[in-house]
Amino acid sequence: MNIGIFTRTCERASLDETLDAIQAHGLHSVQFNLSSAGLPNMPDQITPQQADQIRQAFAARTIEISALSGTFNMIHPNRAIRESGIQQLKVLIEACHALGTSVITLSTGTRNSDNMWHTHPDNTTPQAWQDLLASLREVMPLAEANGVTLAFEPEVSNVIDSAYKARLLIDQIGSVHLKVIMDGANLFHTGELSRMREILDEAFALLGPDIVLAHAKDLDHDGDAGNLAAGQGVLDYARYIGLLRQSGYTGPLILHGLTEEQVAGCVAFLRQWVD
Repeated sequence: MNIGIFTRTCERASLDETLDAIQAHGLHSVQFNLSSAGLPNMPDQITPQQADQIRQAFAARTIEISALSGTFNMIHPNRAIRESGIQQLKVLIEACHALGTSVITLSTGTRNSDNMWHTHPDNTTPQAWQDLLASLREVMPLAEANGVTLAFEPEVSNVIDSAYKARLLIDQIGSVHLKVIMDGANLFHTGELSRMREILDEAFALLGPDIVLAHAKDLDHDGDAGNLAAGQGVLDYARYIGLLRQSGYTGPLILHGLTEEQVAGCVAFLRQWVD
């Protein structure tokens, strides 16, 4: 394993400056958001010239795009908004290899129309589940044809709010191109923090072979996704990283939920297990 970071953590006026800042922190793996290159997060098009310039900027600094962010609300209650996101995701899928990666990260979404990071009672309805299946089934053939892996993240505020539901989704979609992002800080519903070891163990037992990316952030309470810098909360990192190793995961730990000023401290914190 190595340590990586979201490109937006070190945002600068240009992609070159952003990557220089990441390199200065000694990091060589990123989850790349297209906004770091001056494009929309979910663009309607990516030209070959744009893709080539982005790929060359990363290659010049030996920084790997471990994954491309493709986040949109996959179960938004407005069907037209869902469809717009799906079409933009198709643009990312078709440009993925030209950009220099083969993984796109997703959020499974929420019925909350105001904020896709907030939960909603209707997330547990059969129709929300069916809408998620429909969204994924519309893009999976294109992902498979292009050799792209779509990776989603179980998160307590989303329709896939547990490792169990993540396992069920993977099994129902039935494609080797649908995988999981593991974030140990996103798994604890209200009242579950005291069962941390049990819930982490269960998540890896259910999803270990399907993990293609891992996030590193922290939490200080349950019922919401964690939003603290790694090492600043209560997540049992010794257990979390130990389970990642046991699962056979060898990819990057992507720092998330931190300011650039916290990067050096978080890297030092993680190195006690990663090195």
